[in-house]
Amino acid sequence: MTRVALIAHDEKKPDLIEFAQTHEDQLREYELIATGTTGKRLQEETDLEIERKESGPLGGDLMIGAEVAEDKLDGIVFLRDPLRAQPHEPDISALLRICDVHDVALATNHSSAEFLIEGLAD
Repeated sequence: MTRVALIAHDEKKPDLIEFAQTHEDQLREYELIATGTTGKRLQEETDLEIERKESGPLGGDLMIGAEVAEDKLDGIVFLRDPLRAQPHEPDISALLRICDVHDVALATNHSSAEFLIEGLAD
């Protein structure tokens, strides 16, 4: 089964929830994981089943990165806030790097998330 991670910085969580609601039928076809707070919000505001990891600042980004390294993820939607510094920026950079190393599709904005979800459906 296709496995996808959903992550969003605080300012982008509403955007990710709207994206998930719009694509709920397609996302229901995937095994979904998310960082803690994002996963909780998605569970509250959609009918999607989400495996929750720790929140990003508590290691959730690294936990998802470990799944990439273990070849357990097919794609990541990570709606990042490019206008605010994040206290766990080294973890975020490590996640982005491991996606490049393992050639895992990574969408960091709404447009690329649309392409990722459509591409995985094919």
